[in-house]
Amino acid sequence: METNSVSRVSEGDERRVDVIVEAAGRLLFTPGFAPVSMDELARELGMSKKTIYRHFPDKRSLLAAVLDRQFAAVEDALAAAAEGTEGQPFDVRVQRFLVAAGTELGRIGAAQLATGRGGDAMLRQYVEQRVDTVIYRRIDELFRHGHREGLLAAPPELLFEITRGALERLFTSRLPHALDWTAADLLRATVDTVLYGAIRPTRTGDDARLGAAIPAARDDDKEASP
Repeated sequence: METNSVSRVSEGDERRVDVIVEAAGRLLFTPGFAPVSMDELARELGMSKKTIYRHFPDKRSLLAAVLDRQFAAVEDALAAAAEGTEGQPFDVRVQRFLVAAGTELGRIGAAQLATGRGGDAMLRQYVEQRVDTVIYRRIDELFRHGHREGLLAAPPELLFEITRGALERLFTSRLPHALDWTAADLLRATVDTVLYGAIRPTRTGDDARLGAAIPAARDDDKEASP
């Protein structure tokens, strides 16, 4: 979804647009995601609604501009995570990317926005599409790459569905509160579970980077066999 803001503006107007979008982002992405009215935004900015509407003809276009900025920041963070693990073993690359993705999804409240709880329900489809493009397609590509390299002990499609479900559920679940863990801690534990049970160990010398990728039950069966 493209914003409907004025396409040709002076430098002063561009700065004003930035100020409006920044303020709207602060109000929109506060804890609880309470709906923000244009009156509240105008008071926050100390300007008239007429001035805001000159750049953004409706609330939907303003919220889209805010989300465009949020997802641009998400893409930058994920690109940095990918660059930081370039040349690293596959398990390290996946782990860092998943933790970064989950952290960014939680930061912008993507799960709440995508379900219409907070922000604007009209933008639900837009949020879902951006999350799919920015996060999930890249996760899918990572797992498919691992499959091509012979590094996965499970189908990449299965790993993708498990991982996607975990990311989406963790940030709307009460489990972190029940376990007295932060959502980030729970996410790391989930990522470790997916990785250690799915990726064959990358060995350096005589040491394995990961624990046994084959389930323990199979090891027990092997030991019990004559």
